[in-house]
Amino acid sequence: MVSSLFIVGGARSGKSRFAVDRIPSRERIVFVATAEARDQDMAARIARHRAERPSHWATVEEPLDLVPRLEKLEGTCDGIVVDCLTLWVANRLLRGEPDDAILGESDALARLIGRRRSSFTVVSNEVGAGVHPETATGMRFRDLLGGVNQRVAAACDTVVLMVAGVPLTVKTPSATRER
Repeated sequence: MVSSLFIVGGARSGKSRFAVDRIPSRERIVFVATAEARDQDMAARIARHRAERPSHWATVEEPLDLVPRLEKLEGTCDGIVVDCLTLWVANRLLRGEPDDAILGESDALARLIGRRRSSFTVVSNEVGAGVHPETATGMRFRDLLGGVNQRVAAACDTVVLMVAGVPLTVKTPSATRER
């Protein structure tokens, strides 16, 4: 069955590990990475995440043009893992894109997930429950990512909130059908 899962949580909450561990090893998976190794810490994180994934998974790096890339991948594999929307939004902000363009792309992502031919697992950070950002840029990022997360969560069958490595299911397919 073609399904969709949105995994959201704080930094180091176990989101990526949960995304990888829940997928049967026999499936043909394309892992779409949005991170760019801009410093040593990020390079080490990318290497750690890569080592945690099954070696037969295909990896595609797409830090900016996520939706067009996913449209090309759709139907060519059993499932697609996108890790993560947080960096995708940050990359687009750093490129100077306006909020409405980013939200428009998140709407396009939600539509793609809704009509999917491959299963989707999408990872993002929950940044609205933390410390209030000190800068206007930080507030803009928090608010924008919150809007993106809401759109994707609405499109997915299942939503899981990761807390200290523990998955808490907050939306299930049966809850979706009852509405």
